[in-house]
Amino acid sequence: MKEITEEQLEKQDYLLYIYTPFCGTCNLARSMLEKIESVHKTEIFHKMNASFYPDFMQEYKIESVPCLLIKKNNIIQEKVYAFRSIPNIYSYLLTYQPELFSEKQ
Repeated sequence: MKEITEEQLEKQDYLLYIYTPFCGTCNLARSMLEKIESVHKTEIFHKMNASFYPDFMQEYKIESVPCLLIKKNNIIQEKVYAFRSIPNIYSYLLTYQPELFSEKQ
């Protein structure tokens, strides 16, 4: 998972993991996302330290961390605050990134 850049924030589609470094729940969520990336052998998620982006947090009304912000077709589709489990995160990937599950992979 790479830290998101300002130019990537301008893109139409991304999955953005928003966290703070000393948040225990954020660390648990990060480990779930990293396991998913390791299974697929590709970077799927970008990450953002909420502490460095207060304007973004306010503009997009991020209520808490961890948060998985799903942007598709330049529209915020969902803000996931309850990561729950890896299968739960996969349900979002099936909806918003079905290409990850095509046989070409």
